[in-house]
Amino acid sequence: MPPEVDPLLSWHPLPRAEFVGGNQLRLLRGGDELFPAQSQAFAAAHHEIWLATYIFHFDSAGQAVLDDLIAAARRGVRVRLVVDGFGSRASLPWLQAQLEGSGVALAVFRPIDRWYSWLQPGQLRRLHQKLCVVDGQHAFIGGINIIDDRMDINHGVTEQPRLDFAVDLRGPLVQAVEQSARAVWSRAWLGRDFGEELLALVRSPEPVARLRRLARRLRMPRFGGKPSQGQELPPVSAAFVLRDNLRQRRTIEHAYVDAIRSASQSVDLITPYFYPGQAFRRALRGAAKRGVRVRLILQGKLDYRIAGMAAQALYTELLGYGVTIYEYTPAYLHAKVCVVDECWATVGSSNIDPLSLLLNLEANVIVRDDQFARDVAAQFDAAAALSRQVDRDSLGGGLRGVLRRALVAWAAYVYLRVAGATGRY
Repeated sequence: MPPEVDPLLSWHPLPRAEFVGGNQLRLLRGGDELFPAQSQAFAAAHHEIWLATYIFHFDSAGQAVLDDLIAAARRGVRVRLVVDGFGSRASLPWLQAQLEGSGVALAVFRPIDRWYSWLQPGQLRRLHQKLCVVDGQHAFIGGINIIDDRMDINHGVTEQPRLDFAVDLRGPLVQAVEQSARAVWSRAWLGRDFGEELLALVRSPEPVARLRRLARRLRMPRFGGKPSQGQELPPVSAAFVLRDNLRQRRTIEHAYVDAIRSASQSVDLITPYFYPGQAFRRALRGAAKRGVRVRLILQGKLDYRIAGMAAQALYTELLGYGVTIYEYTPAYLHAKVCVVDECWATVGSSNIDPLSLLLNLEANVIVRDDQFARDVAAQFDAAAALSRQVDRDSLGGGLRGVLRRALVAWAAYVYLRVAGATGRY
């Protein structure tokens, strides 16, 4: 008989979304709505602030957020900030200089500070979550980085703000968001001082107790109650879902696919990077064949040409099954949202591509509430009205189309194998 595993030393598996009721949620559009709401929450903080982001840029928006964090730390609030070592690489010298002696603890997830950093295992698996928790009672989740809506890192200042969304959350679900933010910050911080942590563990008079405390810091979110399937939950019912490289590798993808498979009326999806795997494509095709209205809004103004090429390689297939595809052209697209039957909606950091679904750390909130879903649906319709619809007749077919699709599939396969991803996609 195998030995019993201490629950404190194991990561909690969440293969499916677990819903909890009694939440309050508000959809936020862009940094123009998110940053003022965060600033107000930071000003009211009494105990702790946790902030995790892929990009923390050195522009006016980044400076304003940083000023708020420093002001909170000087009031005695415990402030913990974690940024991705690749996404925030250009900003790190500025961040470190600004935070020196401020009381804000900065952790860098998988830093790339030397050329040989790329040779370390797992460097293609990045922190892509955007999480913020204040005093364990107020959270913000979504796809918005700490950067001005009208600034693109690769293309400079833009006239129109990028399209992006986040959720302002209060209620029981904040507990899971906070634990995730704590876990990713701890993982980055321990990566920085891992040798010292191991030395302290060996020298400790109670190494088992210290190891249990360490595992508790790193553990992913869980709820103590039973899964909510078949239960009536008080409004608003929501779930917090993660993608990591341990036991929650497919949780976000499963949530999408389950919702699409159960759709009876409509599936509306916005994502900038779209190259789904076989199960996801089958779910979209199956929904369209059942007569469900399936609409996608993808990038029309490309920030990375290879990403646009990957999505376009699937256009002919999806249009052939009756899927409607729009390309958003007014500005850069960064939103990752979906609404199904105007009763199920998700907002988060996860794109529908191999990087998000197989490699990066991602976080989404899923909401089962008619009003919230209608709010997301209204944003979809507004974006679709400003987009161009893809015409099947205008697509290049024949041998050229086949070669393009083969090239994209080969490139994705090679990238995933180099990154260490295994199994079918």
